[in-house]
Amino acid sequence: MTISGLNFIGVLVAFAFSFISGAIWFGPKTFYPVWMKARGVESGELTQNQNKPALLFGGTAIALVIQILTLGIIITSLQKFQPDFGILDGAGVGFALGVGIAMCASLSHRLFAGEGLKVWIIETANDAINLTIAGAIIAFFN
Repeated sequence: MTISGLNFIGVLVAFAFSFISGAIWFGPKTFYPVWMKARGVESGELTQNQNKPALLFGGTAIALVIQILTLGIIITSLQKFQPDFGILDGAGVGFALGVGIAMCASLSHRLFAGEGLKVWIIETANDAINLTIAGAIIAFFN
């Protein structure tokens, strides 16, 4: 694995896209109301203990930076040994990590927590889509 050759502008663009996409995905006019209802929260409101914006958005941003950097390092390493590695290849790596790791790793957590498939799909489909597009962005900028 190598960080040498990683274009940090691409990482920044991929991060910004993913963060904004997540905000839209979980927006009040998109999946947020359905997601909260599927979680059993009829009011759609966070409790006082949950409503900590600095922790919610800060933690989300930090986790997303780590995801995007990891994806970038993997793609950069693959490009080093495969010079014709392109945008579709980057999207493929993002998709494989999004579905194969992000989605599948959290399935048992959702099921054992009793939240069911609907919650899992809403939460992780966004991850898979974002990682797919982020992979394409990073490959493009590299």
